[in-house]
Amino acid sequence: MSDDFRDEDKKENEEINENDDKEIIVDGLPKTTDLSNEQNVYIEDEIKSAYLDYSMSVIVSRALPDVRDGLKPVHRRILFAMNEMGMSHKTPFKKSARIVGDVLGKFHPHGDSSVYGAMVRMAQDFNMRYELIDGHGNFGSIDGDEAAAMRYTEARMAKITEELLADIGKDTIDYRKNFDESLDEPVVLPAKLPNLLLNGANGIAVGMATNIPPHNLGEVVDGIVALIDNPEISIDELIGYIKGPDFPTGGIINGRQGIYDAYRTGRGRLIVAGRVEIEKAKNGKESIIVTELPYQVNKSRFIERIANLVKQKRLTGISDLRDETDRDGIRIVIELKKGEESELVLNNLYKFTDLQNTFGVIMLALVNNAPKVLNLKQILEKYLEHRYEVITRRVKFELNKAKNRAHILEGFKIALDNIEEVIRIIRAAKDANIAKANLIEAFSFSEIQAKAILDMRLQRLTGLERDKINEEYNELMLLIEELNAILADDSKIYGIIKEEAIKLKEDFGDDRKTEIRNTRAEITIEDLIKDEEVVVTLTEKGYVKRIPIDSYRSQRRGGVGVNATNTIEDDVVKDMYIAKNLDTLLIFTTKGKVFSIKVYEIPETGKQARGKLIGNIIKLSEDESVSTVIKVREFEKDRNLFFVTRNGVVKKSELTLFGNINKNGKRAIRLNDDDEVMYIGLTSGTGEDEIFAATRNGIAMRFSEKEVRSMGTAAAGVKGITLRDEDKVVGAAIINSQMDNAEVRILTITEEGYGKRTKLLEYRLTSRGGKGIINAKLNEKTGKIVDVKVVNENDEIMLITSEGTLIRTSVNNISVIGRTATGVRIMKVRNNEKIASVVKITEEPKLDEDEQE
Repeated sequence: MSDDFRDEDKKENEEINENDDKEIIVDGLPKTTDLSNEQNVYIEDEIKSAYLDYSMSVIVSRALPDVRDGLKPVHRRILFAMNEMGMSHKTPFKKSARIVGDVLGKFHPHGDSSVYGAMVRMAQDFNMRYELIDGHGNFGSIDGDEAAAMRYTEARMAKITEELLADIGKDTIDYRKNFDESLDEPVVLPAKLPNLLLNGANGIAVGMATNIPPHNLGEVVDGIVALIDNPEISIDELIGYIKGPDFPTGGIINGRQGIYDAYRTGRGRLIVAGRVEIEKAKNGKESIIVTELPYQVNKSRFIERIANLVKQKRLTGISDLRDETDRDGIRIVIELKKGEESELVLNNLYKFTDLQNTFGVIMLALVNNAPKVLNLKQILEKYLEHRYEVITRRVKFELNKAKNRAHILEGFKIALDNIEEVIRIIRAAKDANIAKANLIEAFSFSEIQAKAILDMRLQRLTGLERDKINEEYNELMLLIEELNAILADDSKIYGIIKEEAIKLKEDFGDDRKTEIRNTRAEITIEDLIKDEEVVVTLTEKGYVKRIPIDSYRSQRRGGVGVNATNTIEDDVVKDMYIAKNLDTLLIFTTKGKVFSIKVYEIPETGKQARGKLIGNIIKLSEDESVSTVIKVREFEKDRNLFFVTRNGVVKKSELTLFGNINKNGKRAIRLNDDDEVMYIGLTSGTGEDEIFAATRNGIAMRFSEKEVRSMGTAAAGVKGITLRDEDKVVGAAIINSQMDNAEVRILTITEEGYGKRTKLLEYRLTSRGGKGIINAKLNEKTGKIVDVKVVNENDEIMLITSEGTLIRTSVNNISVIGRTATGVRIMKVRNNEKIASVVKITEEPKLDEDEQE
């Protein structure tokens, strides 16, 4: 709703309010109404407010764990209720229905199935790394079997759970009223156990979710101790103690990068695989034995999935499938046909089944009742903050208790020293209140001391009892001194946290179940691709394709070429590039943007195929097309991209600026409206390279790279060559400083198929911005210049025409002649064809003898 309409509505509402109690007409009859108690509420405001209230209720009261104890409200209430019922790990089991009823009636007014479901999960060893409930009966299985009804099962707290509730009766935590305000329930548990990391958590709130994996207790304790010893410790150093998640079902985490991402940022992706063994029978047949599954994978569904894939013939080579799981552990036997390679079948199992899957880590928890994504160090710091507060409050509680007891003992000592007078006062009093008042008046006792003396047994008057009182008092004074010292020194409090954490490791620590490897997950798609040379072609209408270079055979100079590509009507081949499959292609557009793709991402086709529109691979705008493409193997420091535009503008930018380009691309150069990028090349990184540029009308320019300073991606560049009328730059090249200039040859190709090689030294070195010198003598027979290349004797070139005809020939077949010469015919062009593109092949591929002419 716009502000104008809202203002008008408010004015109307004010007018209505002013006319309260006035006569209005309803169904043609007068009716009087009183609007004094009504309020006008805008529906969008009410919806926003209501939905926000609902969202926060779900986030805080249901779906997300508290960072301090790692528990959601339902789990906290179950454990607190069991503690209130006195159900320790030593007490007899009680019916689950009784526990659920207690939780529902006192603390959690929701469905019994939600409470029982949460309780069941805390008792499942395949879901919880350290079970918090000791279950007796059928509590479900890894096959997805549901637990028996609550009337059949029994439960009690596990021993380790008592560490979550330790010291709960010592004023260590805050309480709040339950749903009907008849009882108090804890806001958070004291949580000596770092439960958020140990058992993890998962939940879906409104607009957010959490998925924290479980961890090994010993490793987490080591991390806590390291953080206490060095509060400035880095996350990478903490990873040296906490290696990674430790799932209750074991398995293997393939690759550490996901762990590092999760611990550093709070988000990461783990590749988790089951544990397999290969057994070979006497008859030579192999079997794949699965002994561990990834976390939260249903075993029955996993086996069913394999069976369906075999039936659909998507998995081949399997002759039998059996589940031999027993009380000793999981054992799934996948027998292979004779002669089948187990590694190939296993790869397909990883690909098509949950034998390998992804665990998405989102370490989201409530911090001060607000959801927050935390890294590893932040979670440990929040745990230490909570334990610091708990221990501080516990020490204060014990200090107050000790002081109160010492206060009473001080009264006892005064009374014993004056026992005759005390007895006389008591005997002379008519009742206890008078006796208490007289004692207070006579000895300045406090109310508490006087009452304790009145309640004192006669046996405390013996000499032995007096000694015990003195001994207890002296011990209390030492304890008070010790507790005061703890409160005065933070290091002592952290020392207690450290001691208690180490004790947890001693009592409950165990070996890691999940193995972390650098294998399989580290294998990327690039490891499966053959890094061979290919030809990449791009047409004027934006069709791109990748063709094996061996599809083209070498021809002698003057041949008519072969048809290289099948183009649609009115489309012509624009560019052709020689690259390897694992090279990166930086694709520069007419708008000065750059995109990045791998060569293998371009579809491989035959010579006659049309290819795929480049706009379906990268995100081009409607009036944007590809201008230039260059290949990069590695984004090395000190190397630069050198830009040359049609209008003679040049620019140099560091290659590393283009190393990380997202799918939307990035700005590479700022261009004038009538200009476009013509050439982009890579410098050697020495700073001593030279730039050679040639124009359509036969002018060339050679100048030093030093004359152009390095610029950012948004810069426009500087003038490189001053162009004459109706002339444009058509080709350029970088002359590596490590080349012997006396041996360098410049290859010039014209649109009618003529070309020549010329010594570089015939082109003098000039200053940037000049008008250049003559490069070739042109006429109607030669046509205009198409491109120039720096070549040597071992190079080959490909010429491709506007109609898609291609010729491939050796450079040494082309004559070396003077700078002002016309050149020799390299390729015969038909009718209206023109040379559209020139590609240099630096390494000659091996050809069969019958392919050579």
